[in-house]
Amino acid sequence: MADHIAAVAPPVENNKKVDVPDVEKGEGSDSGDNSNIGGMLGDSSEYGMAKAVDPQTLLTQQKTEEGAHKFSRLGWKRLTVILIVEAIALGSLSLPAAFAALGMVAGVILTIGLGLVAVYTSHIVGQVKLKYPHVSHYADAGQLLFGRWGYEIVGAMFCLQLTFLVGSHCLTGTIAFLNITNNAACALLFGGISAIILLLLAIPPSFAEVAILGYIDFASIILAIGITVIATGIQSSDAPGGLSAVHWSAWPKEDLEFSATFNAITNIVFAYSFAVCQFSFMDEMHTPKDYVKSIWALGIIEIFIYTLTGALIYAFVGEGVKSPALLSAGPTVSKIAFGVALPVIYISGSINTTVVARYVNGRIWEGTKRSINVYVNTKEGWLAWVALISTITVVAWIIAESIPFFSDLLSISSSLFISGFSFYFPALMWFMLIREGGLFERKNIVKTVANAITFIIGAVVLVCGTYAAVTEINRKFKDGTVRGVFSCSPMDV
Repeated sequence: MADHIAAVAPPVENNKKVDVPDVEKGEGSDSGDNSNIGGMLGDSSEYGMAKAVDPQTLLTQQKTEEGAHKFSRLGWKRLTVILIVEAIALGSLSLPAAFAALGMVAGVILTIGLGLVAVYTSHIVGQVKLKYPHVSHYADAGQLLFGRWGYEIVGAMFCLQLTFLVGSHCLTGTIAFLNITNNAACALLFGGISAIILLLLAIPPSFAEVAILGYIDFASIILAIGITVIATGIQSSDAPGGLSAVHWSAWPKEDLEFSATFNAITNIVFAYSFAVCQFSFMDEMHTPKDYVKSIWALGIIEIFIYTLTGALIYAFVGEGVKSPALLSAGPTVSKIAFGVALPVIYISGSINTTVVARYVNGRIWEGTKRSINVYVNTKEGWLAWVALISTITVVAWIIAESIPFFSDLLSISSSLFISGFSFYFPALMWFMLIREGGLFERKNIVKTVANAITFIIGAVVLVCGTYAAVTEINRKFKDGTVRGVFSCSPMDV
């Protein structure tokens, strides 16, 4: 990449965050004390009487301060919880099947390696946020990189990726209900129920409010994975021949097609998609520089859980492991596991709705006379918010019913969008936004090589992964190995 990449102009002054009390350090309160608004009345002693102030102006000022306070309550611990909620969910459920395709050795290496790369690129995203505080969502970073077109294109990618994520959670919820009830009702009905649950959980607009549910979410996925690992381990031990009879391999499957190989790789990529929401989450932090603690805590937890989940379930089940992995626990135990996993399916899914709705909501009201509605603390703001999350949820449900098989939906999402948000966009950010000095100066050589490799990884996943996902979907429809779109028939995953 050329050394003369132009520097980006300083960040614009609009969209600045309002300074608010540090509530996690005990400063300020939620009491709604509006004494500071009195300053707007001026010095009454100078004129002998108070200046008349429009009550509507006072109300707008009060709502603005309340809104700014509400959306600046996130500390690094809560950020870690929110990142865990957003990240450690569906990704872990697809990994054992990816290990089965790639083999144990490649599976472990890719899970650890891509995890470390994702932590590094997340660190770059955080550095960009600190240097350009007005960046509230990934689309704003796109504008820094490529101007107005970058803002619109990256914004569209941002919305599509998060809507795909909500769709994948809706699909998983449908699979869970069908499994728990033994296909007792039409799959479309369960898909609709899943969409409604996702909608209801997305109503709170603040991430700090969602963080409370994060502890339930994390406990849910850990218990579900633990139940599956223990159950599959016991089943394989009790089977004839015991664990030694399980057919697993250190190496990739024989005659593994290119499309199947890359589908497995993109399912691992999907597991590390947390960077897409990082700007949005950091925008609600009262001390953004603390993000480093959060991403390293998340990265270590993710790599540990993903590697163990993929390796153990694959070793216990073998080549026949299913995706999502909970289906491999046996008829009875899988019902228990899916029941335990319901909170993570819906809580993690709903937070993606909240992120994309926050971005779109900001674009709707920004620069208008009713910009106060961006804080969702007026009647009009709430009506618009509910309409917005409802629309997103309906679109996500349509995606889930149009691509009704789990692994391929994750592969498409990873290839088209996560390849950029987690890999080649952060690499470009380092080259164009935060690099200091020449590309090949001693202090930059290692980072230059690292970011060039990261960019190549993202580009390869984009091109090869998309081709592989489309090829696999076409093959499955032609072979008739999946149910049709918008169908009542049982789910084939």
